[in-house]
This record gives sequence, C-alpha cells and structure tokens, in this order.
Amino acid sequence: MKTLFLLAIFLGSAIVASAEMKDPIPLWPDGAPGALGTSSNDIPTLTPYLPDPTNATGAAMVICPGGGYSHLAAHEGNDYALWLNQHGITCFVLKYRLGSNGYRHPAMLNDAARAVRWVRANADAYKIDAHRVGIMGSSAGGHLAATLMTHFDAGDTNASDVVERQSSRPDLGILCYAVITFGEFAHKGSRDSLLGTNQTPELIQNLSAELQVTTNTPTCFIWCTFEDKTVPMENSLMFASALRKNHVPFDLHIYEQGRHGLGLNDKPPFNHPHPWANDCLFWLKIQKFVN
Repeated sequence: MKTLFLLAIFLGSAIVASAEMKDPIPLWPDGAPGALGTSSNDIPTLTPYLPDPTNATGAAMVICPGGGYSHLAAHEGNDYALWLNQHGITCFVLKYRLGSNGYRHPAMLNDAARAVRWVRANADAYKIDAHRVGIMGSSAGGHLAATLMTHFDAGDTNASDVVERQSSRPDLGILCYAVITFGEFAHKGSRDSLLGTNQTPELIQNLSAELQVTTNTPTCFIWCTFEDKTVPMENSLMFASALRKNHVPFDLHIYEQGRHGLGLNDKPPFNHPHPWANDCLFWLKIQKFVN
C-alpha cells in the first residue's frame, strides 16, 4: 500500500513537472493605454503555462487572480494554471493593473479584454482553438472575469493592431467565490479599489455584473461557499439568477464549508483538491475543454 501511495505521488509530480511556464509577455509592447509609468506595476502581462503536448486539448484559459483589486493572489493564478495544465488546457495568467497602484476602472477591464484578444491572435503559435478560449477568476478576479463576460465586444476589424481585431468575448467563464454586485452584498474593498471615490450610481450599476447579463453572456461554472463572510454567496446567486432569466446555461455549486480565498485547497500535484475541482472538470468535459 505504501508503495502504491508513493507511486501515486511520483506520477502526480511528473504530470505537474511536464507543464511548462514561460516568461511573462507584455500585453502592449509599446505600453498599456493609460499607463501611469513604466514600472512593473504599470505593465499588464500574460504568463503562459503550457501542458504536455501529448495531453493538450487545444482549449485555453485566461486566469485572473483575486486580491481585492489591491494585490494578486498567486495560488489563484499559478496553482490554477498548473492544475488545468494537468488536464490539457493551455493557461495564461493575467497580471492586471491594480487600484493599489493608482489604477481605476476601466484599466483592469481593458487588460482582461486585451488578454482574451491576445490569446486568440496567437492561437496558432500555441496550437489552441481560437473558439475555445475561456476566462477564470476568483474573488475580485472573478468580478473582472464577470465584467468582461458582460462587457465584451467583437473587435475592430479595421485596426492596424492584429490583436485588436479579435473578439474579447470569452467562450466560457469559471467564477470562484466571485465578487459580482456592487450593491447590497458588495465587497466594499474591491469596489473602492476599482472605483476610488468616483462611485456614481450609473457606474455602480454598470459594474454590478448581475445587472448586465444578456442572452449573449457566455455559459459559466459558478461556485462559492455558505460560510464565506467576505464575499457573501448572494453574489453567486444573483449572477446565476440573471443567467437563468436570460436563458444562459450554467453550473452553480454552493458548498457548505470553506473559507474565502481557499482556491484548490491543495498544492501540486493536487491529489486532494476541494470537491469543486472535480465538479468543474466534469463541466469542462461537457464544454469540450477537457477530454
């Protein structure tokens, strides 16, 4: 039994080791629109994580870590990417601009939209399907993902920049204990970091994702916990309800136990992740993102 256990650990470690993390890539080679400087904090990037080529499914995921729009939680970026790599998904972890560094909306949304466009524009180079590009976010990163899912555009076919010609609409979304509303159940820290003092009623409504859902919002997997006091589960319920009203299919999972920010609740090689991980993989198989 001990031998089998050690073998399982070895095999799991080998799967993680087979993933390849590349150097971060600036989303705008000549500087991001509205940049306040030229430091690392002013340069949004994508870090590619490539699965073993023998296991790759051709699907891609842009990952938005959480952190209240004031920092970026590594376990909601790096760890998610390594986990999805195990299942053949090519991942791109987004370093978006933050309120703690002086940025406000729409800088973060511009970064997320550019990320999805960039992945599509470079689909051939990464051997991925431009029609299977999802977005994943946790907490405030979930708010950013949900904002893009409700504020995308088809791209500018006349743009000189080939990236800007691409659609920013994700083909699906994964929302992990996501901030959704800026109303009664808002996470005030995320709202303040994103909007600063310019919190007009119109802006609050525009960035409450549950109020912006349409029939063209992409399908998504939504999960949270009953115990989460930081971002109440009502956020997820409100988004799911809006999707239902607009006939957009989704998976909704509310687990009784679990703190806010728990991520996979496991480390590589992810032998015992939180149950949401397997539920999400089941859903991703239905969406033809994993085999």
